[in-house]
Amino acid sequence: MIDARFYQALGPFAVRALAGSLDIGGEADQQIASVAPADEAGPQDLCYYEGKAGTALKSSPGACLIAPALAHLAPDAAALILTDRPRTQFARIAPRLFRARSMQEAGTSVVDASARLEEGVRLAPGAVIGPGAVIGADTVIGANAVIGPGVVIGRRCQIGPRASIGFSLIGDEVSILAGAVIGEQGFGVAGDAAGLVDVPHLGRVIIQDRVTVGANSTIDRGVFGDTVLGEDAKIDNLCHVAHNCTLGRGVVIAAFAGISGSTIVGDRVTMGGRVGIADHRKIGAGATLAGGAAVFQDVPAGEVWSGYPAKPLRKWLRETAWLSRRASGA
Repeated sequence: MIDARFYQALGPFAVRALAGSLDIGGEADQQIASVAPADEAGPQDLCYYEGKAGTALKSSPGACLIAPALAHLAPDAAALILTDRPRTQFARIAPRLFRARSMQEAGTSVVDASARLEEGVRLAPGAVIGPGAVIGADTVIGANAVIGPGVVIGRRCQIGPRASIGFSLIGDEVSILAGAVIGEQGFGVAGDAAGLVDVPHLGRVIIQDRVTVGANSTIDRGVFGDTVLGEDAKIDNLCHVAHNCTLGRGVVIAAFAGISGSTIVGDRVTMGGRVGIADHRKIGAGATLAGGAAVFQDVPAGEVWSGYPAKPLRKWLRETAWLSRRASGA
């Protein structure tokens, strides 16, 4: 479900109106009002399906963008929009169904009239609060910070100078330090012969209680769902958490770490500086990733990994010692 606090629906539209010159199978007059991931799409949703595993789609979308050769994998779609580049066409069509709410909808006041500030909220000079935002009691908003439309910030939070927060729901006693950017669109690119296009991000960021996000760190909102930071997570300066990641409770991340999209990090994971994690990985609860580790595989719970590419610490140490002996001629 697309959160109406952050996005304005522009539809519904008939499938034929959305498809343009693309071929249509099924009900061309089916009305489409929203978008959804393929496995969750309902009768008024547009989705895309690439069918890489050859598995039939179990949902019943209103319209599914799919390659002609794979059309049989979406048997319950009311309509099919046939294209060899489903993801690219989705990226072009989806913005016609939704528009992100923007600060331009606000008046000239730096605190929009529709925003709600509880008792004890303090705003430093230059802070801007967007339409429909909610700020909890005793929260401090730093100088020149921007709180976007619909954002909810809990009680006793500290928002640093020049922080930018959009498309986000934030718990109590959260600290977001200077220059952090929460809720911007993540990196997703699709393309064809006509060129490249950004894949729209229509999700949110959810930050639970007592989280710290360091200075100039970035947390991207989800593509459809949410990017989630669990309670008591502590993120250092200059870190990046990409779209649709989930960080568990008590995760600790040192500076310059980067976590690619749709990665799940378990509770109490510790990451040293400059750790990099590939997309769609799972890092088990209590694992430790040593500084500079480049993680391309899932990491089991409780293990310590290091190296480039990362591997269990003892294995990495043995290999490093062997290489050292070989290099020295021993």
